[in-house]
Amino acid sequence: MGETVLPAVEETSPQQLDEPPICGLNEPHTAPNQRQFQPILADGGTPPTLHAPHTLSFEEVAEKLHVDINHGLSNGEAESRLQLYGPNKVKGAEGLSMWKILMRQISNSLTFVLIIVMAISFGIDDYIEGGVITAVICLNIIVGFWQDYRAEKTIESLKSLTAPEATITRNGVSDIKVKAIDLVPGDIVQLSVGGIVPADLRLIDGINAFADEALLTGESVPVEKTPELKFDDDMMAIGDRTNLAYSGSKMTSGRCRGIVVATGMGTEVGKIAVMLRHKPEKKKDGDDTLLKKLARRFYNGLKTILGLVGTPLQITLSKFALLLFGLAIILAIIVFSASKWQVGGEVLIYGICVAVAVIPESLIAVLTITIAVGGKAMARANVITRVQSAIEAVGGVTNICSDKTGTLTQGRMVSKKAIVPGAGILTIDAITDPFSPASGHVSLDGERLGLENFAPNQAMARFLRTIALCNNSKVRPSFDLENDTSNEKKGAFDRSNSDDRDTDASTIESASRPPTAIGVATAPWKAHGEPTEIALHVLASRFNMGKEEILSTHNIHLAAEFSFDSTVKKMTVLYKDNQSGLIDVYTKGATEFMLPVLNISEQERDKILQSAESMANEGLRVLCIAHKTLPTGANYDERAEVEKNLEFIGLVAIYDPPRLETKGAVRECKVAGITVHMLTGDHPGTARAIAKDVDIIDERTPSSAVMVARDFDQMTEDEIDAMETLPLVIARCSPKTKVKMVQALHRRGRFCVMTGDGVNDSPALKQANVGMAMGTGSDVAKDAAEMVLTDDNFASIVKAVEEGRRLFDNIQKFLMHLLISNIAQVILLLIGLAFKDNDNHSVFPLSPIEILWVNLITSSFLAIGLGLEESQQDSMLRPPHDVKAGVFSAELITDKFIYGFCMGALCLFSFAIVAYVGPGGGNLGSGCNEGWNETCDVVFRARATTYATITLLLLVTAWEVKHFARSLFNMYPHTETSVPRAFSIFPTLWRNRFLFFAVMAGLGLMFPIVYLPIINEKVFKHGAITWEWGVAFGAVVLYVGAIEMWKMVKRRLGIWSGKLRTFSREDAEARAGVVGPVVEN
Repeated sequence: MGETVLPAVEETSPQQLDEPPICGLNEPHTAPNQRQFQPILADGGTPPTLHAPHTLSFEEVAEKLHVDINHGLSNGEAESRLQLYGPNKVKGAEGLSMWKILMRQISNSLTFVLIIVMAISFGIDDYIEGGVITAVICLNIIVGFWQDYRAEKTIESLKSLTAPEATITRNGVSDIKVKAIDLVPGDIVQLSVGGIVPADLRLIDGINAFADEALLTGESVPVEKTPELKFDDDMMAIGDRTNLAYSGSKMTSGRCRGIVVATGMGTEVGKIAVMLRHKPEKKKDGDDTLLKKLARRFYNGLKTILGLVGTPLQITLSKFALLLFGLAIILAIIVFSASKWQVGGEVLIYGICVAVAVIPESLIAVLTITIAVGGKAMARANVITRVQSAIEAVGGVTNICSDKTGTLTQGRMVSKKAIVPGAGILTIDAITDPFSPASGHVSLDGERLGLENFAPNQAMARFLRTIALCNNSKVRPSFDLENDTSNEKKGAFDRSNSDDRDTDASTIESASRPPTAIGVATAPWKAHGEPTEIALHVLASRFNMGKEEILSTHNIHLAAEFSFDSTVKKMTVLYKDNQSGLIDVYTKGATEFMLPVLNISEQERDKILQSAESMANEGLRVLCIAHKTLPTGANYDERAEVEKNLEFIGLVAIYDPPRLETKGAVRECKVAGITVHMLTGDHPGTARAIAKDVDIIDERTPSSAVMVARDFDQMTEDEIDAMETLPLVIARCSPKTKVKMVQALHRRGRFCVMTGDGVNDSPALKQANVGMAMGTGSDVAKDAAEMVLTDDNFASIVKAVEEGRRLFDNIQKFLMHLLISNIAQVILLLIGLAFKDNDNHSVFPLSPIEILWVNLITSSFLAIGLGLEESQQDSMLRPPHDVKAGVFSAELITDKFIYGFCMGALCLFSFAIVAYVGPGGGNLGSGCNEGWNETCDVVFRARATTYATITLLLLVTAWEVKHFARSLFNMYPHTETSVPRAFSIFPTLWRNRFLFFAVMAGLGLMFPIVYLPIINEKVFKHGAITWEWGVAFGAVVLYVGAIEMWKMVKRRLGIWSGKLRTFSREDAEARAGVVGPVVEN
């Protein structure tokens, strides 16, 4: 990378400007003839933006845009360009779309299957069944819509909708306020501290200008702007183009001017929006005909409508619904064939009855409710879910690609270490609130200090006094600082017009408050000022030596201040003792700029440099602290004279610290078989240090695991795919780098989560399987993500994954339960074709309403109870489940057929015993499918017995499927209980209260349905029973015995979940290669 320093020239700024000129940096008119730019587009398209403005001097930019930097555009020219370029607005920020939320609920195959069954039911005048299915469809849609709508409203409430203004120069008049949306290329914009950059600018001049670009680049520290530089590299990383200011970034200090070089979709933020709106398509042949394109569009639209696009669970269930629909048609054909295609009223109803038995009508409702409950659990864990189905999807994550700033780290600078000659080495750890002096632990030479009783020696006191007084930040409890809010706002413009980066001398002199008590730990703390100075001020305040404490206890006043200057990289303040007249000089600055002015030997210089480099290699930002005393009456007008022969008093290192929870969360991810990648815009040294701090990498990690984005971006897809493992850390990332990483993971068949808060994270958030945005992040990131972390905490992702795994396990459980019921009903009804009445018509072993009641009422609440099951003890110790296999594992498919066959056989047994063996056996009457008559006593009793049997078996099954291999009588072998082992079934039944009461409710409702007059005969088409209860309960005993035998076989042979009863943490840690004790937070 080459750079050219442009020579400064004399300023010829107009005298009518209200603020003082930026001396030595403004330029003369570059277009004295006031040429104005009238671009004409040949194709009528979007005007081209200026290419690589960071490689041009601001004079060249002004020449290309035909603007005088001191006069600005004329109003007429600005209006013309506004018509040409359009408003300075990023398109595609979508609001809350009711239609899209509704389409999410309808777009799945199971809903379409239910609609078809509903239409057929109404078509044959079966209004009861049709009405019930209609209610199911409406319930599914309403519940799902409401959950997604509430989530979207929550996201909307997190967004900060602002319409910022810009200060510009037009027609030779400066300080004109216009709406940022009206800016055009060529406008001259003035920026000051606290302002939001309204468009992409090529800076003209500036004084101590620093901008926070974290939302765009991921850079954790404000970036110093260097208008005088010109770079040679067109492909330079965005964060390194320091002569540009980007739309959406915030000025943290200083002031500057710039030329608008891009607006709207032409800005870097706009380019990211374009990436978000772009839908990648597979490569097509160039000679595709219009017909082929229309057919492809129709096919893609059909896939979306049928729910074949989305999360793995959505796709799997949609495919399953289509399979069931095909099976229902086949079964109906079998029924009609058995009747030799004499499709009369009863035969048609029986065929529909069989088809209804195949379809789990309550599946969508149960799934929606279960996911909604999971969403509430995630909300309690500070994760808001925009797309409810993503809750289950996150449980299958194999890789997490995380941003660093504000996610893995706290997003605020703190003092980490200080080397003070004559005192020792200070270290600060375990900081939870970077602004609170009471947060964290302070150690001196490895021994923790009790700050209440600690008295610093002379060297330490001088060091702390220097970093406190050579400082313009404010750190106080929030209730105290809020008292000065109006004064802060009032003084903001005055401060921005001085050479000071944060406040002026008068503000410092007027500050006179009592000392800040370290004991005020319960109140939240706030800080104003530059992040580096805040970190230093907090360190001094830990020892009750904050700036205001010192000023209130020492008889001194500010004599002079030499503000931080990017050319000398130092700041100096001079305080005069009101009694002795002596003047203390306190200086801080970059080590390489401080060493030449220190009064030290060559040996001492090397030692200081070595210490500074050592800390810098750890990813820390190092400042050198110095002091000297001037005699009474000394002249301090010349900065160079004041800042020489200084006495070295220490080094201090600051950084953006990892969250305390992050290290433990990363470890939990490793144990759970999840690989964590850090993709950051920060420098490689900082990235490596933070990654090592949080255990993403360690001493055993190969050097290839850490890459710079430039190297990664230059690799082809084949080269990336040939890598044995993808890099764990990528520094200096651009949006394209993050997208490229996500795509590389997809090609390897990995299921990835992308986290981030910046606009730069948005394209990758959208392309990841599950995108997680930060609650304090940009609106664009929230729009692109499926989930939002309200506390911006990486540890919350682990909770989300655990909840996703719990939900996945529970979905398997209630799917198992629902499908066992469907399989049993199909077996019962198909073989039931052999039960012929006196008219040679097949008799229903179960009536259509009984089937719907069992599927929609009895099974639904049991399934919801299974969906609320607690997380299994080893859920975060297992490797991620196979996303391709989905919920329909080989074990689930096998078990559901075994359970279903047993249940169906016992139901057939119950019907046959009553219909053919009991009193009146063999007389199945006539017309008993349509209603009661005197010949239907046996059929109605047999049907009631079958209903009671399948109900009881489903109630017992709900407890049996809590675990696919463990016995119901020893379901929690590793849980200590006061109940004897022989009676351990009772705590098992009571453990899930909702499921327990659902079983009790199902048992209680069974009796009135069997015995209530009219309801039993007219609606359910069965009658009251007596001795038949023995048959039903006998079937339960046989069923439990068969299931327990099958579970025992799985445990003995080590099949599927019977292989390991639980995964131990030791096994999981050994598999993950994690060593050392578990981190407790």
